[in-house]
Amino acid sequence: MFLTKRFYIILASLTLLAGFGYVFPQLFTGVKILLFIFAVMVVIDAVMLYHRRGISAKRSCSERFSNGDKNVVKISLESNYSFPVWLTIIDEAPEVFQRRDISYKSSLAAMGHTVLRYTLTPVKRGVYSFGKIRCFTRTSIGLVERRYTLGDAKDVKVYPSYLMLNRYELLAMSNNLTEMGIKRIRRVGNNTEFEQIKDYVKGDDYRSINWKASARRNQLMVNVYRDERSQQIFSVIDKGRVMQQSFRGMTLLDYSINASLVLSYVAMRRDDKAGLITFADKIDTFVAPSHRTGQMQTLLEALYAQETNFGETDFSNLCVNVHKQVSKRSLFIIYTSFSGITALNRQLAYLKLLSQWHRVLVVFFEDAEMNDYIRSPKRSMEEYYQHVIAEKFAYEKRLIVSTLRQYGIYSVLTTPDKLSIDVINKYLEMKQRQILT
Repeated sequence: MFLTKRFYIILASLTLLAGFGYVFPQLFTGVKILLFIFAVMVVIDAVMLYHRRGISAKRSCSERFSNGDKNVVKISLESNYSFPVWLTIIDEAPEVFQRRDISYKSSLAAMGHTVLRYTLTPVKRGVYSFGKIRCFTRTSIGLVERRYTLGDAKDVKVYPSYLMLNRYELLAMSNNLTEMGIKRIRRVGNNTEFEQIKDYVKGDDYRSINWKASARRNQLMVNVYRDERSQQIFSVIDKGRVMQQSFRGMTLLDYSINASLVLSYVAMRRDDKAGLITFADKIDTFVAPSHRTGQMQTLLEALYAQETNFGETDFSNLCVNVHKQVSKRSLFIIYTSFSGITALNRQLAYLKLLSQWHRVLVVFFEDAEMNDYIRSPKRSMEEYYQHVIAEKFAYEKRLIVSTLRQYGIYSVLTTPDKLSIDVINKYLEMKQRQILT
């Protein structure tokens, strides 16, 4: 049993009146009567609360949370009391959230029920543990409170952002992907690829006549096309120490995982095969590309437990293993981070080698906070020097893009919050311009 603030206010008031009784003796009689009534009310209040177990509560939430998204938690409350009660509900959320504000005031009518809702936004994958629900109940008298310990402890797994995936799926079904920032890119040619040149026969499309071949053979020749075969798309995620850098509470590794999951979904909807590679000093995860049913769940489970390796990234090991395990020409989307042109030069030879076998798209990150600092006003000589250094780093990022382009390596320089949109747009651009093969 807990005594409320109202209890102490009334008790303090009676004590004050009793003090005045030394000056006005007639007050003692009144105070004694009030004190007796007060004690009776406390007893009545306690009996009303404790004569039965009057409150039940249940927490409901998804069995798994989506990393970086708002996840809804519901608390259902039900009263078995035959009179209205007022409640203070405290939910023991996982300590990783450091939430001290999950405390709600509510009321329940006689035999009533209600549902409270709040959201949690995790920024790290893993297992999060909920505790009990603490419910402090008082009557309209409000002198004492009864604490109920309700609900069950529960563990929730935090997975890569599948809620973002669901949003893309719904928008794709309604052809509204432009609402998420996905550009509509005009296709070059038809959804076909060249197969052979053959003699013209009556009924062939005259638009497919190959005039150069016709001139060489001295007869009409036509190009034959077939439906474009699906491409293999690998999301290659760097797990080295450079990916431990954080932005708005989430690491670059987590942003890359979320983006690769959404990209895999978009690729599979366009009949491409999605695969996965994670690596640092060696390849940790290899999921063969496929567009079969269940591939997205396989990718989700593979990405769930990925953690940053604080060592250096070994691109040479990546090249060796890719050459052994991937024989068909594919698109490799490499999520990594380069601090400057020197960092790129250490890996450039391996990226050039990889681009000889496959199409390579390197995705790396701008420092959004540094860009904001560059745009901020300069107020002192020291800040001028600091801005110059910051602008040098920003220039080197653009120089990396130029350097990669010189060697036929595609790139995306983006901020973490725009990563998914920019990568998907680049993939669609490459696919619709038929440069994945």
